Amino acid sequence: MSALRLGFQGQGFHPEMFPVDLIYRHWKTVEGQFSLIQQILKNPDVFCFADYPFHSVTVDILKAPPESDNKEITTWRSLDLVETLLYLADRGLYAQVQEMFKFPLQHCPDVLVLALLHINPPVTVLRQELLSNLIPIFLGNHLNSAIIFHHAWHSQGVNIKPIIMHAMADWYSRGDNDQTRLSRILDVAQDLKALSMLLNAQSFPFVIDLACLASRREYLKLEKWLTDKIREHGEPFISACVKFLQRRCPQIMGSIVKEENLPKSAQLPHETLTTMLACLQVCAGNVSQELSEAILTMVANCSILLSKPRQPPPGVMRPHRNIEQAFNPSSIGGQLFSAPQVDSIANIGSTLANINLGAASTGSAFNLPATLGPLVSTPGSPSRLMNQGPSQSPFPMIMSSQLPHTGPVGTQVPGSTATSLVPGVGTMGARIGPQPGIDKRLGETSSLFPEMSQNVSKEIEDEANSYFQRIYNHPPHPTLSIDEVLEMLKKFQDSPNKREREVFNCMLRNLFEEYRFFPQYPDKELHITAQLFGGIIERGLVSSYMALGLALRFVLDALRKPNSTKMYYFGIAALDRFKSRLKDYQKYCEHVAAIQHFNEFPPHLIEHSIANATNIDTLLVATEKEEKMTAPPEALQDKIGFVFNNLSQLNLQTKCDELRDIVTEEYWPWMSQYLVMKRASIELNFHTLYSNFLDVLKISELNHMVLRETFRNIKVLLRSDKGIANFSDRSLLKNLGHWLGMLTLAKSRPILQVDIDLKALLAEAYHKGQQELLYVVPFVAKVLESCAKSKVFKPPNPWTMSIMSVLAALHHLSDLKLNLKFEIEVLCKNLNIDVTELKPSPYLKDQEKLRNLDYQLSHPNKKPEATVIPAVSPSPVKQQPSEEMSQIAIPSPTPAAVVASINTTPTSNLPAGPPEPRFSFMDINTATMTGINPHISINNQLPLLQAHPHLKQFVRQAVERAITEWIHPVVDRAIKIALTTCEQIVKKDFALDSDESRIRAAAHHMVRNLTAGMAMITCRDQVNLSISANLKTTFMSALMSASHQHKDMVEQTATHIAQDNMELACAFIQKTAIEKAIPEIDKRLLTDFELRKHARTEGRRYCDPQVLTYQAERMPEQIRLKVGGVSPHQMVVYEEFARNIPGFLPLNERDAAMFIPKPVNTYGTDEIGSMYDKLINELELYLQSVLGSQGVMSSNCLVGNLHSFHEALLVARRSRDVMSAATLLQKAVEGLLDGLTPVANDQDLMARYRDIHLRVLKALQDPRAYGMQWTNKQVTRCLIESREEFRYNLEAIDCLIRSHLVNLQQYDMHVSHSMDGGLNFMAVAFGMQLVQLYLIEERLNSVVTENDLYNTIEMLARIASHSRNPPEGLTHLIDALRANHDPAVLVDRAQGGPSAHIHSGILQARDFDDPPGLMEKTEYLLRDWVSIYHSPSHSREPTRAFSLFVQQLNGHGILKTDDLITRFFRMSTQMCVDLCYRALAEQTVTPTLVRAKCFHTLDAFVRLIALLVKHSGDSSNTGTKINLLNKVLGIVAGVLMQDHDNRLAEFQQLPYHRVFIMLFLELNAPEAILEAINYQVLTAFCHTLHILRPSKSPGFAYAWLELVSHRVFIGRMLAVTPQQKGWGMYAQLLIDLFKFLAPFLRNAELAKPVTLLYKGTLRVLLVLLHDFPEFLCDYHYGFCDVIPPNCIQMRNLILSAFPRNMRLPDPFTPNLKVDMLPEIAHAPRVLTNFASMIQPLGFKKDLDSYLKARAPVTFLSELRSSLQVSNEPGMRYNIPLMNALVLYVGTQAINFIRSKGLTPTMTTIAHSSHMDIFQNLAVDLDTEGRYLFLNAIANQLRYPNSHTHYFSCTLLYLFAEANTEAIQEQITSRRVHCTHPSPQSPSVVAQCGRLVTQPPPPPAIITHLPLTYIRLQSSLAFVCLTIRFCAVLLERLIVNRPHPWGLLITFIELIKNPTYKFWNHEFVHCAPEIEKLFESVARSCMVQKQVQPAQENDLAE
Repeated sequence: MSALRLGFQGQGFHPEMFPVDLIYRHWKTVEGQFSLIQQILKNPDVFCFADYPFHSVTVDILKAPPESDNKEITTWRSLDLVETLLYLADRGLYAQVQEMFKFPLQHCPDVLVLALLHINPPVTVLRQELLSNLIPIFLGNHLNSAIIFHHAWHSQGVNIKPIIMHAMADWYSRGDNDQTRLSRILDVAQDLKALSMLLNAQSFPFVIDLACLASRREYLKLEKWLTDKIREHGEPFISACVKFLQRRCPQIMGSIVKEENLPKSAQLPHETLTTMLACLQVCAGNVSQELSEAILTMVANCSILLSKPRQPPPGVMRPHRNIEQAFNPSSIGGQLFSAPQVDSIANIGSTLANINLGAASTGSAFNLPATLGPLVSTPGSPSRLMNQGPSQSPFPMIMSSQLPHTGPVGTQVPGSTATSLVPGVGTMGARIGPQPGIDKRLGETSSLFPEMSQNVSKEIEDEANSYFQRIYNHPPHPTLSIDEVLEMLKKFQDSPNKREREVFNCMLRNLFEEYRFFPQYPDKELHITAQLFGGIIERGLVSSYMALGLALRFVLDALRKPNSTKMYYFGIAALDRFKSRLKDYQKYCEHVAAIQHFNEFPPHLIEHSIANATNIDTLLVATEKEEKMTAPPEALQDKIGFVFNNLSQLNLQTKCDELRDIVTEEYWPWMSQYLVMKRASIELNFHTLYSNFLDVLKISELNHMVLRETFRNIKVLLRSDKGIANFSDRSLLKNLGHWLGMLTLAKSRPILQVDIDLKALLAEAYHKGQQELLYVVPFVAKVLESCAKSKVFKPPNPWTMSIMSVLAALHHLSDLKLNLKFEIEVLCKNLNIDVTELKPSPYLKDQEKLRNLDYQLSHPNKKPEATVIPAVSPSPVKQQPSEEMSQIAIPSPTPAAVVASINTTPTSNLPAGPPEPRFSFMDINTATMTGINPHISINNQLPLLQAHPHLKQFVRQAVERAITEWIHPVVDRAIKIALTTCEQIVKKDFALDSDESRIRAAAHHMVRNLTAGMAMITCRDQVNLSISANLKTTFMSALMSASHQHKDMVEQTATHIAQDNMELACAFIQKTAIEKAIPEIDKRLLTDFELRKHARTEGRRYCDPQVLTYQAERMPEQIRLKVGGVSPHQMVVYEEFARNIPGFLPLNERDAAMFIPKPVNTYGTDEIGSMYDKLINELELYLQSVLGSQGVMSSNCLVGNLHSFHEALLVARRSRDVMSAATLLQKAVEGLLDGLTPVANDQDLMARYRDIHLRVLKALQDPRAYGMQWTNKQVTRCLIESREEFRYNLEAIDCLIRSHLVNLQQYDMHVSHSMDGGLNFMAVAFGMQLVQLYLIEERLNSVVTENDLYNTIEMLARIASHSRNPPEGLTHLIDALRANHDPAVLVDRAQGGPSAHIHSGILQARDFDDPPGLMEKTEYLLRDWVSIYHSPSHSREPTRAFSLFVQQLNGHGILKTDDLITRFFRMSTQMCVDLCYRALAEQTVTPTLVRAKCFHTLDAFVRLIALLVKHSGDSSNTGTKINLLNKVLGIVAGVLMQDHDNRLAEFQQLPYHRVFIMLFLELNAPEAILEAINYQVLTAFCHTLHILRPSKSPGFAYAWLELVSHRVFIGRMLAVTPQQKGWGMYAQLLIDLFKFLAPFLRNAELAKPVTLLYKGTLRVLLVLLHDFPEFLCDYHYGFCDVIPPNCIQMRNLILSAFPRNMRLPDPFTPNLKVDMLPEIAHAPRVLTNFASMIQPLGFKKDLDSYLKARAPVTFLSELRSSLQVSNEPGMRYNIPLMNALVLYVGTQAINFIRSKGLTPTMTTIAHSSHMDIFQNLAVDLDTEGRYLFLNAIANQLRYPNSHTHYFSCTLLYLFAEANTEAIQEQITSRRVHCTHPSPQSPSVVAQCGRLVTQPPPPPAIITHLPLTYIRLQSSLAFVCLTIRFCAVLLERLIVNRPHPWGLLITFIELIKNPTYKFWNHEFVHCAPEIEKLFESVARSCMVQKQVQPAQENDLAE
């Protein structure tokens, strides 16, 4: 390659340019060309195609673009290379080229495909082969599959479709007909809309298989397709079908194959089989005999196969194993139905991880499993999906005959007749109707789902049906298991997304309506449906009483069907699915047990039904706490259970003997407990049997144990919490009472008072209240019932009668519950006592005995009514509705059958009715969610919380989560209804009232009351269930390995806590709704208020004449409204509204007075009103002047626009609402776009026209009106949506941009999109105008930066590089941008590049249209994470804590889409920032505590970001991590910029600084996963800091500098990152800093804030000078280019740097020969592209021409005009161009001299074109220009190198050759500084890599003033001396050290060498003070020999 380069230079090519295009040409010697390319590709480090220009593949479209820094991959983006290789392959090098393509095939197949698609035709053999090999790669699991296929299929240049189709067929056949591959092919075909074309291919085996799969998914009608194909292709296709069936279904030819041995690919669904055979049978007579026989044989065998008799379901009818054993549904799937296609339900696969909901962003920054999304859009309810013929199913959307046919290819119009493919079903052409009873019970199912409207949208219905489709599918089709469906339904039910809730309601309604057709279902589908039905009950997905009752009744009806019927098996499967919930439905269990053939149920279901008729959780929990007894082995337990199951009066003796043999004495305690707790307590009917069993057993010790266990369990139940109506505990207590009576009283054994005092128990219950009586009275009655069987205790036994008299006293109470009276009456009847004859005992009233009572019941709860209030008090009756009433608390009217079903459903876990309010309205604080914390109720007596106290911490989270879930839908619904009602009623009642304050007060009272009531009735049950569900989930996850007993305890505890806190959650939601409703009702009544105020200002009483007439004519006198106001008795209604807010305690007078609304600002007198008035006046005056003018404006349509604008302004002033303001804003924007033209006859009128429109917009932007954010958003929207004809009015848009009325990021995105890749020429031209105006013409003073037009520049750059004919001037524009702007601009233009994601984040940080509820959800999650982060568990197991939190994020849907992730981070950032502002505003707290408070949240948030970045994507996919980081950095930057713009001087940089620095440190930790992405992390931070540079966000400048100067940041950027990759980025950040300081330093505006920033900058430079001098050396040019000329000290710091490996020669060495130094021969490295800054290109071309040939001759005369840009002093010259020109000419001169074999000397540099230019500049320029020119030369006087040598010689030559004293004087004396003398030279100390915290005095820049007069201080007075110029060299030497080495040697040479006669010049002796100054500097330079070390940079001075 070196030889090639030299050869090309010999041919006249530039040494830095390599003509790579010559390699791509067609060579004659193809072997040589191939060999060269081969070697280049093998050695990319020597020569790489990617380093040179080439036509590139467009990789922007890829979701996962290839690595940009991998040169081997980047090489293959070259279209030229690929085209050349294909050319070589056709020239005899096929095999070699094919081998070469193996690398891209393996490493970058996506790039290679795009290249093969983009290059020009023809499609060669190798090209076709490569494409065929590449297609299978993307059929597999490749990130870019979808994009590649879409791009290839729609490719215009190459006809690739046949290649793709052939490759698909080949891939399928090579995979042994793998159905997974076929499914993938079908998915791709559907995405490409290519299924029809693919099915027309000639590969029949593949096509038939694909068609069968497509028909299963209902993409086509198989029968129609087969018919068409047979008609088209005839016998060949029929033969292919026969072979296909033989392969896929071998049994069809009569062969015996075991079904389980069949491969997956050989399984063919019966429907498909029958359809194909039906089509083949039709044409059997038209084919060859052999084929015809094969068809007929298959038809005969098929009928046998499909008509096998149905077997009973062995999976359900399994033998009993254990009552605790869980039911395994997978066994049913394998055993219930014998059809071969049934898979075990447990084995049905699901590809959830690959499903994306809502087409989430393809360039997702954070890939986590999303939720379910609709895969098919074909209509199909459960019945329709199984091809049941013409459906009578009540699906209106499916059966509607008016619907157009929108199904897939070959489907019929919904409702048309279709033959069933399932044998025995649908053969009658219609379904058999349902039973009448079921029909009646169904009624109108819409009442079960009130949230669902009758007219469901087609999309909702289709999505619901698509899920049913997947439930009944077979693998490999898309399937859903029952558990997955139930999880999805649960998520949909609780979803804040309205659409998901509608899908949920639609699916449940369809399932309920479909019940009548279940008997017609095939076996397999019916079993799946049973699982689904039971699962819905199991998971609590039917929350309303009616729906739950109906679901349970359906199962009960099915169970009542005769044994062995289909519906009986349906009922058994459904019951088995929700058997765990039977404990909640005791009454239901009783109904189940009453079924005639109940004993024929599976044994485990019999036991479950009996056991759960009563819930024994209370007993189990209490037993767990006691000392554990020895339990027998599980096998023995099973035997004991078997004995009791089979026990009867006939086999008592046998079973007793059997039990004696197997149970030893050690297990008697366990058996006694088992008998009492699990038998006697729940099996009331078997008490006699069990009692006889004990008698026959004759083990007295066991009898004592049973009795003791009975007493223990009774005491447990008596002491249980009776605060809630627990039906189970009451039933258990009654049963145990009966059992106790049988063991004692029935056998004439006494119940000792020490065990239970029944009489005292009744008294205690009486005094404690009705709830306790509900437990005790039935218990005592059941105990005494056994007295009838006793000879001793039957009446008139005194003990018995004394208790009966107490019961009689209770019976006489008037308010005793009826059911308790009934219990007493039944007892009396059993004992043959007349209740009326019983004498009531005074025992209950005896206070003395009451005081001496020993408590046997639980202690009373802390409720007012439960203390000492006797049972006669009516309040408990109100608060505790009876059991019977609670069971029929159903919305009315209700169908009778449904009511009956509800009555069988216990309601103990649901609130029976609204309890008394607990909270005052003032108690609830809705400002933040933490307002509920003081009111949360936790019962510490709950057994679960006593055993696990740590669970209490989850209660608050559960309540908050429930509020977050329901607050938005409830509030929106309540407000909507309440506002409409209130508005209408208040307007009617106050129509003739002239006092608007009274209307307002009444409206507030009413809307407050109605909103609270609506919210309460809407959310009570939902909030209760939500809290309970949240607690269950949290408790179970916290307990980890929970037992069955734990699960029951969790359920009880969750229910109890939910009941306790439901009212609090409702109160919070109610008050939130109220606070939102109040301003809304004010808005609605605003016009009414204003009309009354307006009437009052005009001195008249308001009266609506229409209402007055109506009232007088239509209304009776008694209710007629009177003019003047509402009567007091009418106002009482509204005052009552105010006092009694539903759900809250009544308000007292003081609190109610707070609700009187404050008066609104009077119309027209507030500030905004006056602003509107002023604008209206201005506009009217302007209209008059326009109409009176004779200019062009009076005759065109602008007058009409102005009138329309005026009218909109009046409407906005009058209505003062958002809608009218938005209309006014739109008129203003359109007026500017339409009317503002660059050419107008009357410029003054046009200026006024512009100003009036802008004033209106500025008024709307006023914070007192609508604010900047709203106004800018609306203006931008109007610009984007404006009409095409004036959308690109540059002058109007320029006006709006300069007035800061446009959201530039959003508008930039719009302009970029409008260009349409270069196809919209108007948009492209407009974009070019914008860039030209702001970034070229006005780049120094522009309000717009390159970042504001980032996307526009990106799109223009792409069009320029990829378009064959780019628009005229575009290429020059892009070149000019590169030359004039920052080096980082236009570097990262890939769509997926880092700054693209950063800019996207910034743009999205300004988006505030958030989904409802997301803010609260984010706040909850963030608070939760902060607590997790600071918890001890996080420090112990951080990974586990984080993974649990990610699951929580996923559960809340945050990780569902990129948009939600982005919004979550934006809101979290804003919340953290707001917290910091609140903390910083606290005056009483010390700064240390404030910072600690802020960092508490900020550090947790940063840690969350870092963990998400680390763990996003897989370990090999770094792109996902970086994309997420860039997005987050962009969001934080966007929030910062918006905060900065809004708060202005109030802006605080602390939170942002903390986030950035902590995140940087987190991501630079020494971890392998972070080290792999370290460079990308640094790049992301540099991009972000560049965007936030001080000139853009000056309020962030100090924090910005602290970030840039942080030791870790500097170390990573300049030292750790290999190959100096970070140097360029860090240099750009320093340039940003210098640019910001430049205006202040140039004008010497060093106020205190700027001084501090300047000192910090100097410190950074000193650190860099000490630790990284090479960095300063390499970038010195770029730095000096932006540092103002008067900043001598700062420039000297940079120019003094020299490489650490260099030993500087002492500049004061006598006779030092600089030209002999070895370093002088080497050119320094200058990393700034200064040559590109010489613009325009024409000037550069003339310069090169002159340097080469001294032509054109006019170049020198025009040189000054090329450098001069204005006549303003101080701004005359283009300084960057001057600097670039000097260095470029100097480097060309050095090369020129070297090319002659010489070295630069005073002789060799003279008389050349280069020196001509320098001499011309020295002579021709004025004073300012000459100073800048000499400064540019002095900037190159640095350490020993060829540049320093050349420019030192040049400066000395110019001094020697100067023909005027002025030039010589200026070389030495440009500026003298008025410095303040100090006693010692200031010093700066810097340690290696660390900045000192306390800065020493800064080096002298102090007042670099461009003085015409200098003032020198003497001891006597000031002597004013006029000096024309100050020394360029002198000014750099009189400042503090360090001084550049080149500067010193040049000045020493000047003053020491007599040739220059320095001391003889007049300007040296023009004044004594000046002469002394020169002598002083000369002396100080000479003594530096002793004090200045030459080995390293001098930092101490």
